[in-house]
Amino acid sequence: MAEDLQAEAQFDLTLQESSPGQKGQKIKDRGQWANKWEFLLAVAGQIVGLGNVWRFPYLCYKNGGGAFLIPYVLFMLTGGIPLFILETAVGQYTSLGGTACWRKICPLFEGIGSCTFVMLLYGGTTYMIVLAWAFFYLFSSFSSELPWASCGHTWNTDACVEFDEQNHTSNCTDPIRATSAVQEFWERRVLGVSRGIDQVGSLRWELALCLLLSWIICYFCVWKGVKTAGKVVYFTATFPYVMLLALLVRGLTLPGAADGLLFYLYPDPARLTDPQVWMDAGIQVFFSFSVCAGLLIALGSYNKYNNDCYRESLYLCLLNSGTSFVAGFAVFSVLGFMAQEQGVPISLVAESGPGLVFITYPRAVAMMPLPQLWSVCFFIMVILLAVDSQFVGVETVLMAIVDSFPSALRRGYRRELLLLLLCAVRFLIGLLMLTEGGIYVFQLVEYYACNGVSVLLIAVSQTICIGWVYGADLFYHNIEDMIGYRPWPLVGYCWLYITPAVCTSTFIYSLVKYSPLKYNNTYVYPGWAYVLGWCLTLSSAVCVPVWMLNKLSQTPGTLRQRLRLLCRPSQDLPLARKQKGDCSVLSSDPVALLSADERQRETTARPGAPDLDTSVC
Repeated sequence: MAEDLQAEAQFDLTLQESSPGQKGQKIKDRGQWANKWEFLLAVAGQIVGLGNVWRFPYLCYKNGGGAFLIPYVLFMLTGGIPLFILETAVGQYTSLGGTACWRKICPLFEGIGSCTFVMLLYGGTTYMIVLAWAFFYLFSSFSSELPWASCGHTWNTDACVEFDEQNHTSNCTDPIRATSAVQEFWERRVLGVSRGIDQVGSLRWELALCLLLSWIICYFCVWKGVKTAGKVVYFTATFPYVMLLALLVRGLTLPGAADGLLFYLYPDPARLTDPQVWMDAGIQVFFSFSVCAGLLIALGSYNKYNNDCYRESLYLCLLNSGTSFVAGFAVFSVLGFMAQEQGVPISLVAESGPGLVFITYPRAVAMMPLPQLWSVCFFIMVILLAVDSQFVGVETVLMAIVDSFPSALRRGYRRELLLLLLCAVRFLIGLLMLTEGGIYVFQLVEYYACNGVSVLLIAVSQTICIGWVYGADLFYHNIEDMIGYRPWPLVGYCWLYITPAVCTSTFIYSLVKYSPLKYNNTYVYPGWAYVLGWCLTLSSAVCVPVWMLNKLSQTPGTLRQRLRLLCRPSQDLPLARKQKGDCSVLSSDPVALLSADERQRETTARPGAPDLDTSVC
């Protein structure tokens, strides 16, 4: 038994010593942010994305207006901020990406990194489709007349109704149900929607070129890693705020804006009794904070060791929530104007998701003076919000691979070639979503592969790993060693108790309230599509338990010894170096991993074996 542990520990040491690279090979440095502003802007660009614009405002009005802020703030304090701090600190402490860091912290939970890796592959592919749509709308905005502002085009039908005709048309008995010009532009000109997912149809070649442009931009944003990304974010993370401010000022000056803002914020406390409101708040916090995706770990890993990641995390969380709140003013002021112009209730024009970006808002800007100008401003903002989030995701996926094989991939131009291969393959996969039946595939992947099930599972796994296995108090010492002071104690209690409980309850409720996906709430997918969707969900969700079972099966010793070995952090972490004397002896003599009675028997059988107290390690 002890001999098996001895061999395992010797193999572990050999792997750690040989992993940086073979002798004589020149391995490129991993790189760091040139200053803290690059880190702040990169994280701000990542977390402030399309969800702040197209999801939070809609959820706020749908779930009780100002009353929705109560569950939102509670989830932010008990789930979003603690996980945000945890992931940023883990990345900074280990200087590794979202996969390799867990191998150092706790090998038993290395599957967390695999889970986030798979999710990013799915999510990044669908995110680029949204970016391609946004580029198509941007280029269409430079025409003499916005193509979605009127009927009479080749893609329009006889049921098409223009904006200024909605209340005066004679050929439609129900103007609200009439097919608007902007909806026909979206469904017939942009998507060319087929009748179902089994009718793929032809490729929309204009969208394919927009997708190619998107991937080219993304490639060069992370071409040289942190060196290029750190410079790109100075523009991509700040300019969207300029556009948002311009749209906000314009929206507030429109007639009907006050009605829109009142509709957005008017509190309805009775909605708080609905569990779905709390569910929406929790999912929105996790997605808008970009937690449980490995992104924050990757960005934090480029920090200097003594960077104050704790205080910066708090500032970034407040920035993200504040941006969501302000974006609601920009959106609902315009929706109030549009509702007044059409003479319909605001509830009939308020949408979320792609419907807001590609149907509702384009319809609104078409009613404004200088519509081309405001359309260009809006879609530039959308593109920059998407580009920021996407190239960080690509860098995270690339980092996960490079950190796993540093000696092979950090030499010459291998990193750049690997990045080119990743972008090319994902571009080809994305073409399937740009066919006439592609929107069905897009929604299937987004609904099942990028849903909250895997996110919540990762959240629970991370808090258990850091709070209970690695030790919340020990991780507090790690953070204190980095920033020079201890964080607020409540964060540690959240890691131990509150966040796992909140995430577990939300996870269970999401499964209980599951409803099958429908396109436009009308089209029912075939049975094989739902099976495929759940396979996409499980492909990421099972990574954590499968990895645990695989590790346990390959590690020698009894179950107790295996768990002790797999829950032991790597000895080349910063605090392990401070305890080098004790931990080096521990690694060289795995008998110390045994219980006191077992250790006594082993030292009796093997004279000279040290009797160690392993608690410090």
